[in-house]
Amino acid sequence: MAPNALFLFSFLAMLLLLLRSTAAGHNYRDALRKSILFFEGQRSGKLPADQRLRWRHDSALHDGATAGVDLSGGYYDAGDNIKFGFPMAFTTTMLSWSVIDFEKSMGAELGNALKAVRWGTDYLLKATAKIGSGVVFVQVGDPYSDHNCWERPEDMDTLRTVFKIDGSHPGSDVAGETAAALAAASIVFRSRDPSYSTMLLNRAVAVFQFADKHRGAYSNSLHRAVCPFYCDVNGYQDELLWAAAWLHKASRRRQYREYIVRNEVVLRAGDTINEFGWDNKHAGINVLISKEVLMGRADYFASFKQNADGFICSTLPGISHPQVQYSPGGLIFKAGGSNMQHVTSLSFLLLAYSNYLSHANKVVPCGETSATPALLKHLAKRQVDYILGDNPLGMSYMVGYGARYPQRIHHRASSLPSVAAHPAHIGCKAGSRYYFSPNPNPNVLVGAVVGGPTNNTDSFPDSRPFFQQSEPTTYINAPLVGLLSFFSAHC
Repeated sequence: MAPNALFLFSFLAMLLLLLRSTAAGHNYRDALRKSILFFEGQRSGKLPADQRLRWRHDSALHDGATAGVDLSGGYYDAGDNIKFGFPMAFTTTMLSWSVIDFEKSMGAELGNALKAVRWGTDYLLKATAKIGSGVVFVQVGDPYSDHNCWERPEDMDTLRTVFKIDGSHPGSDVAGETAAALAAASIVFRSRDPSYSTMLLNRAVAVFQFADKHRGAYSNSLHRAVCPFYCDVNGYQDELLWAAAWLHKASRRRQYREYIVRNEVVLRAGDTINEFGWDNKHAGINVLISKEVLMGRADYFASFKQNADGFICSTLPGISHPQVQYSPGGLIFKAGGSNMQHVTSLSFLLLAYSNYLSHANKVVPCGETSATPALLKHLAKRQVDYILGDNPLGMSYMVGYGARYPQRIHHRASSLPSVAAHPAHIGCKAGSRYYFSPNPNPNVLVGAVVGGPTNNTDSFPDSRPFFQQSEPTTYINAPLVGLLSFFSAHC
């Protein structure tokens, strides 16, 4: 078969797979509610009176005390009890982008989404409170001490070491992402809480100035604390562009537009355009900036649209691209752990770009075919449907959604008895028997989406020790909030 014919055959075959759906469909509104509820299970600090996941209690109330600051609050990133600033900031950015683009589709869940954003930004404001002195706090908790124990967050007696970056120990990556999160959230609260929005934007400006002035990767400054957990493999350059893009969107100040144009090549905007996640922002940068080009307002950003179009074409099923592949069941697949982080982040970009194209009445030419807005929505919806149960195993990868979902997720608070059920302290090693237990987790972490299949066979071991597959993370759920918001209103 000729190469062009083979491509067309493969593309049409995958397209048929994408267009298939279950007869009953999915309750996207219910999934949306649960995807936001998950964040309440990840809260650290003093829990509010309206906390809905009642099996969680206050934890880590004295975080930051050893450094003379209040760093209580924020989110635990995944199934452990560490507050990693890099993924927490990315989570907050994506929750904010979800609200910015899809708030009209959120309905009654908008209020809960705003609370999820604010829980993140309140913490990031604490972490950057000493920016005037050139200090940003980027992590609370020693990961080796924490990972050596299987404890409830309410029982924690592991080291709550505070890690920071400063002028002599830079971290442009984590500072850049923090600036992006604060800037994006300032848009969310602009009309709802103007004074809070102004505070967020002003802080974002200061943190970005710090990140740009003191350039360097936090992985070099804090290697033992952050690697291999959230080591910045991709470099800090993309976070500087990402932050500038959000500051441009939030402030409309000319200086950020000029920064982006001036640094496009220097900061490698065209690199790895198929990647998007807590470490690599390239595809997100290009999609975010391209909206202005498609609206006819920013021809000086035309090269970013070219990059965004290239990203879109690389995601089309049937195109043999080493960076974006599909499993036999139709799931976006990338090598490494926690595959669902790629699925939700890339699908979010597909949906966001499809809306930008729709408003501009444009399509993306990809060789012998065209990526229409409708096709991109189908691609994104297929990924969401896979997560919710349209997959070879017939199981939902969202805890608490559907008839069958993961029961033994890699998550300390979920797998150990709640404080209400077991008031006595459970020590570091005493929790091991719950870790190795074949029994389902006693506390249902509703809405948690696990890492899912990590190979191209669509298989999944429902077992705590297989953390790459069974561990949920905040940055898997954050983009999913936007996706579920859209489909809950348009399907």
